[in-house]
Amino acid sequence: MPATVLVLVETINDYLPILEHQGFHLILAPTPAERAEAISRHSGQIDAVLTRGPLGLYADEIAALPNLKIICVIGAGYEHVDLQAAADRNITVTNGAGVNASSVADHAMAMLLSLVRDVPRCDAAVRRGEWPKIMRPSLAGKRLGILGLGAVGMAIAKRAANGFDMTVSYHNRQHRSDVPYSFCSTPTELARASDFLIVATPGGLTTKHLINRHVLEALGSKGFLVNIARASVIVTTDLVNALEQRRIAGAALDVFDSEPHVPDTLKALTNVILTPHVAGLSPEATQGTVELVGRNLVAFFSNQPVLTPIALPPAMSSVAG
Repeated sequence: MPATVLVLVETINDYLPILEHQGFHLILAPTPAERAEAISRHSGQIDAVLTRGPLGLYADEIAALPNLKIICVIGAGYEHVDLQAAADRNITVTNGAGVNASSVADHAMAMLLSLVRDVPRCDAAVRRGEWPKIMRPSLAGKRLGILGLGAVGMAIAKRAANGFDMTVSYHNRQHRSDVPYSFCSTPTELARASDFLIVATPGGLTTKHLINRHVLEALGSKGFLVNIARASVIVTTDLVNALEQRRIAGAALDVFDSEPHVPDTLKALTNVILTPHVAGLSPEATQGTVELVGRNLVAFFSNQPVLTPIALPPAMSSVAG
């Protein structure tokens, strides 16, 4: 009997035949109401769940799925998947780290270019029949700081260094000896050494609010910030204050605390570019992501090791013992 996969992701429908051709039975539930109904109606049938970081899978939902064996997360982030609940049930969790790195890096550089060169304002002026001579900084030869040098951070670094002759620095949990970029021991040190700061680190408790007012002050009034990671990495009120008071030059944001809601204070600012969490979305990235999910599912249900496992915490039963 084919395994049944509950699909919570709303952006991959065109590529779901990849999974169907591999023999999986899919239940689509992209809205909160459909999600709750599917879990209630099909609880005993669901063997796997396909989700993404912001959508997650919560402890009560895991408890309601007695036959759940594997959770597949598209993209790198899995911040709203309850790993403890999965560990307590010995449920495997996988992610899609690295598959959409090129798409995210492209978007990060596009946002940086648009922000620094003020492309939206230039476009709007021409559409109004104006012809202003707006003078803005160049990217070439500048200092780029990257918070999080994983697959996405590396893709950004290569574009910046090779395409724009930028000097690249980074902050990571650990220094990397395999890269030619300068390591900074704290986010504040990284900001101080940067003209532009791009946030590319995963979300979750370990990175929550790494970017606060002290980091923004270190970036300075001529510095620009881009976030294509998770909104939780930045203290939003500190960012809004810094933008309003021009203590940083501008910000480009693809992620927000309560998506799809975007604070009116951000939308009112003229030194901000906003996009609707689309950095990782491209036909190439989406197809690659679903193909990886398929390989992980096939491996798991064939009793083979999955390709991209997430390390889980110890099960509470083993800790208690």
